[in-house]
Amino acid sequence: MKNDTKCVRAGYEPGNGEPRQIPIIQSTTFRYTTSEEMGQLFDLEKAGYFYTRLQNPTNDTVAARITALEGGIAGMLTSSGQAANFFAVFNICSAGDHFVSAASIYGGTFNLFAVTMKKMGIECTFVDQDASEEEISKAFRPNTKCLFGETVSNPGVKVLDIEKMAKIAHAHGVPLIIDNTFPTPVNCRPIEWGCDIVTHSTTKYMDGHGMQVGGCIVDSGNFDFAAYGDKFPGLNTPDDSYHGIVYTEKFGKAAYITKATAQLMRDFGAIQSPQNAFYLSIGLETLHLRMPKHCANARKMAEYLSSNSEVEWVSYPGLESDKYHKLAEKYCPNGTCGVICFGLKGGRERTMKFMDSLKLVRIYTHVADSQSCMLHPASHTHRQLTDEQLRDAGIDPSLIRFSVGIEDIDDILGDVDQAIKATK
Repeated sequence: MKNDTKCVRAGYEPGNGEPRQIPIIQSTTFRYTTSEEMGQLFDLEKAGYFYTRLQNPTNDTVAARITALEGGIAGMLTSSGQAANFFAVFNICSAGDHFVSAASIYGGTFNLFAVTMKKMGIECTFVDQDASEEEISKAFRPNTKCLFGETVSNPGVKVLDIEKMAKIAHAHGVPLIIDNTFPTPVNCRPIEWGCDIVTHSTTKYMDGHGMQVGGCIVDSGNFDFAAYGDKFPGLNTPDDSYHGIVYTEKFGKAAYITKATAQLMRDFGAIQSPQNAFYLSIGLETLHLRMPKHCANARKMAEYLSSNSEVEWVSYPGLESDKYHKLAEKYCPNGTCGVICFGLKGGRERTMKFMDSLKLVRIYTHVADSQSCMLHPASHTHRQLTDEQLRDAGIDPSLIRFSVGIEDIDDILGDVDQAIKATK
């Protein structure tokens, strides 16, 4: 199946007399007739369901659809995109370890890596993703466990050179983990370019309706963790909590995602509810229809902003003049996403007045929604960062993040135009 069909059909094939729609299995537990059967599940000797904190049939069905879209071998839903990124890294890191990340990532993820995981004894070095291979390689250490980046960064809409980053990661014997939230697999499939593990905030375009918070991890199965036994002991030495199972020996290519499910989800419990997974499945069915509309609207809006004398600067990879246009053409030939960054002349005071003058476009913390929305990261999502830290993360303090929706573009343009005029 091509991706358009996968959006609608992958992961679920009803049998005779079974429901057309994915069933919502809203149950905490699952019955077995013998103690031995239940015991085999707890020993990971048998596949099945016993407690929704670890796995649930509805969740697994939706995860299978996203996995098919990304071209991976297995996937796991999480309670949020933040949980997905935490699990993706923590699954192969422990106290005393180190990893490298692009600096131009979502502020919440930046804080997770720089502050919270540091408290756990895991250190992150942030690098300029546009730097040379040699410069980025200097950040690696003997205890480095992975390289992380975002396909299209939030909020700076910088396009990651996936092949370059994969080459660097693999040269140091570690996997490349990429958050593919903004393009979605409709516009970019990072695994095809060398990425090993893909994460998503399914809260964004995949849902599209602002109905659910969720995340997903997809394992490509391509990184050979067994070849680096000393570097990844959690996957290559016995797990005492499962009677000495060695994940790479027991589960082969699925070792990474199995450990994430059986160990991290068991202990942290950041599961997506079956009801939310069902809502996500509804969003996925139209993802391939919505993404082209988002991209087309965003391009027209970016062209308008670029021509407006009241606008200081515009960043959108779909513009031929944009720094990341060539990378966007390579990795996202059908468009990147519907998110634009721009700055108005006049500083923060004018920015706030402009946003307060909007009538159709909403001020939301959300992004990548069917509805057009805006926020000012320096005042909202990234307010914990200083101006210097914002610039270090590649975010101009004047930056307005504009998530262009799928309304009629003339209505969106008219609202932005009147709001700009209202600030003169």
